[in-house]
Amino acid sequence: MTRTQATTWIVLVVVSWYGMMAVHEAGHCIGALVTGAAVHAVELPLVGFSRTEFSGGSSPLLVVWAGPVLGAILPLLLLALVGRAGRRAKHALLFFVGFCLLANGAYIGLGAFSGAGDCRQMLQYGSPMALLLAFGIASSAAGLCAWHRMGPFRGWFARADRIGNRAE
Repeated sequence: MTRTQATTWIVLVVVSWYGMMAVHEAGHCIGALVTGAAVHAVELPLVGFSRTEFSGGSSPLLVVWAGPVLGAILPLLLLALVGRAGRRAKHALLFFVGFCLLANGAYIGLGAFSGAGDCRQMLQYGSPMALLLAFGIASSAAGLCAWHRMGPFRGWFARADRIGNRAE
């Protein structure tokens, strides 16, 4: 792996991490807006995990679920809207989509057992554990499928003339 390839990987993973957190928290904010809840704070820390504080509203459960659900759907919509992007841009966006799907799926699926973060609230507000597990499995599988569309791992960020047509 060249220095340029390593730098590309590092930048893409860091941007994907912060982008995923931003989209996830935007989902909570949209959920709050739809239900009439008040958002008190949105934290996107440099190190650590993001979070949104809210209160009130007609359905706190919808606000909590809106984070991971929209955190998975909004990147997919972006991918659909950017149909004419260049090959490298589309490849990077497909990586981001897979990252968001996998991260939200793993967070909810594994969190069903630990009761951490959003999962604790989902369970408190009455979501069945099976729903958390189903979302986790479906979203994680969709993320892996998105990455599979990128072709073999060794060619993910190869020169544009070496990228297969799978990401097109």
